[in-house]
Amino acid sequence: MRHENQMSQLSICIAEKLATLPSTPYKPYLFRINDALRRENSEAYEPEIVAIGPYHRGKVKLQMMEEHKLLYLQELLKRRNELSVDMYVIAMQELEQKARKCYAEPIKMNRDEFVEMMLLDGSFIIELFRKFSCEEQEQIDDPIFQASVIWLNIRRDLLLFENQLPFFVLSKLFDMSKDSNQGGPQENILVLALKFLLQAIPDISYFKTPETPEINDNHLLSLVHGIWCSRFATMVPSRIDANQERGWSFIKCTTGLRESGIKFVKATDSFSLFDIKFTNGIVKIPRLKIVDRTECLFRNMVAYEQYKGKTKPAYVTDYVIFIDRLINSPMDVKILDECGVIDNWLGNDKAVSFMVNKMSNQVGLNPNMFSYAEVFNDINEHCGRTCHTWMANLNHNYFNNPWSSISVIGAFVLLVLTGIQTICSILQI
Repeated sequence: MRHENQMSQLSICIAEKLATLPSTPYKPYLFRINDALRRENSEAYEPEIVAIGPYHRGKVKLQMMEEHKLLYLQELLKRRNELSVDMYVIAMQELEQKARKCYAEPIKMNRDEFVEMMLLDGSFIIELFRKFSCEEQEQIDDPIFQASVIWLNIRRDLLLFENQLPFFVLSKLFDMSKDSNQGGPQENILVLALKFLLQAIPDISYFKTPETPEINDNHLLSLVHGIWCSRFATMVPSRIDANQERGWSFIKCTTGLRESGIKFVKATDSFSLFDIKFTNGIVKIPRLKIVDRTECLFRNMVAYEQYKGKTKPAYVTDYVIFIDRLINSPMDVKILDECGVIDNWLGNDKAVSFMVNKMSNQVGLNPNMFSYAEVFNDINEHCGRTCHTWMANLNHNYFNNPWSSISVIGAFVLLVLTGIQTICSILQI
């Protein structure tokens, strides 16, 4: 009987917990980086100067910017001739529960702390975007813009996977704090956000910020990801569909491919960094500029794609895996640098090789949606033809410098003359 009572109490307890669950669970989209990815390079996921959202809030090294958040909120009120934050606090209170559900784990902050975080972080971001878009005195006098390293680090931090606020919080504060005399792009938070953030991506020269982007995104990182991948996404589905049944296999590294007759050139007609093509033995790759922040950007974009789900395309992940297959050693980096495919601002081929080889570690790949399956198949098919390998070896061993070429030509001429002499001798007999 006692055992039955215990089971009954346990059943009641579990039933009560089940009753508290919503009938249609809300799917969170703000996660923490998993331990496997973090171990590869923890610093790439850590903010350097500003904490946004709850995951990094309270860290000692980020406290200096907390005071600046208050200053930005004060400037917002002054700009609008407002004396109280009551209106904004009430708005954030109304969004609190919705915002909490966006995070994948319970946030151990009481209501006042969470609302204050949303207000300070959100107002900081939107005022930062406004200041960056103007050339007025308010930007010149701001310490953030007096040293480029500060706002460059802030831009980096705003594109971290764990350092995000729900976008609807930013939109609400932006709409509430508009100036009546503002017009044009100043009224669109998407335009201002992209104007500040898109400068962080390597191929910004390939396109310009849309004047009126129509994108409904979850947070700033997903916004930039969507814009970055949008043009490449228009043509990739046909490639993917054509190769799902055919299958594909990985390619050799740059050195190995060159020995098989493959050439690498910088693409001059590409519309996206991801637009890699292979035709007639030539791989055309858009130029990739590698700087100290490149790894951080790619790692956080890849992390975002890892949490999107296996049914969604992962264009940045596919690109990182492609580049990882090409680069297996510093020699591969050197070859791609000489071909104009890589613009190495790190100045060290070994450092670039090490960085690229680690970026795809612990990263999942959906083989049925790999963007470069067709390119890999075509390259492998080309390398499988023996004549291409023979010609590549001939060029590499005998025509790689003028003296070798002269020697080969001389030997060929001598062979021809010897043959002619032999034929003449036979005819005289």
